[in-house]
Amino acid sequence: MTTVTAPSTPSAPAGANATNAGPGGAAAAGATIGATVAAAAEAAEAAAEAHRAWAQSRHEAVTAPQGVLSLVLQAWAGAGEPEVTEAEARQGHPADAVFTRLQRPELETGEVQEGYRIWRSDSPAQQAFEAIEVYDYDPAWVIEGRFELVDEDRVVPIEHLLDGGATRELPVSGDLVFTHEGQEVRLAAFDANYGGSRILHLVFADQSNGAESYGTGRFLLLEHPATDGLTTGGSVDLTIDFNRVVVPPCGFSNQMNCPLPPLQNRLPFAVRAGERNVRFAEGFSLHG
Repeated sequence: MTTVTAPSTPSAPAGANATNAGPGGAAAAGATIGATVAAAAEAAEAAAEAHRAWAQSRHEAVTAPQGVLSLVLQAWAGAGEPEVTEAEARQGHPADAVFTRLQRPELETGEVQEGYRIWRSDSPAQQAFEAIEVYDYDPAWVIEGRFELVDEDRVVPIEHLLDGGATRELPVSGDLVFTHEGQEVRLAAFDANYGGSRILHLVFADQSNGAESYGTGRFLLLEHPATDGLTTGGSVDLTIDFNRVVVPPCGFSNQMNCPLPPLQNRLPFAVRAGERNVRFAEGFSLHG
């Protein structure tokens, strides 16, 4: 029996590519590259537009009737003392002022302190506010890192702006770990509740503070990753988007007692991303 073998298709010579495979191949390659470039440009514009929308939402939040610019008074009763009545707290304020209550542990004894806040849409800060200065969106500051669970007994002493140098020990829920210019960076993150959702609260300083951005440091709030089944030292992947960095509340109201960055959260490089500073009308000072 004679076996008939179909002629094989000649293989391309070594080094052959779309540019020497004929006009059809070159056109197909060009179309693929063009589509890739167009998709990348579209994704970049979508990310930049999302950043602009986020910045606008932040502007709306701080200027709202109960936004941080409206806070004109935060007062505390002594440890163990009864709370101040609302009628007493409202004295000297207009009828449309918003009254809220809050609690905290007293620094030395840990006893509960009762406090209250007064919010006014006609506050001096609201009237002088012009804008939140924001860095342009930079995809280089969207960093793939990880959240590493730490021992539940680990605490970090944190100084607050209005506590006169005293510290409060806050439990660390885990470390945010990522690489910057070939070096591992490890920042302590705290658990917090924001709008009813559990989040990671990062309080950090960097080399842009003072010269370019808010002087005492900035915040980054991240969605808390699922840690079910995770043990101490275990980790889960986490995207850390520094484009969502915010100026802390004390940059908008002198009544806010913001935490200051602990030593391990003070970065040796500048983070030129997210919110930079708060701009008020010329001559206005929160602390003047």
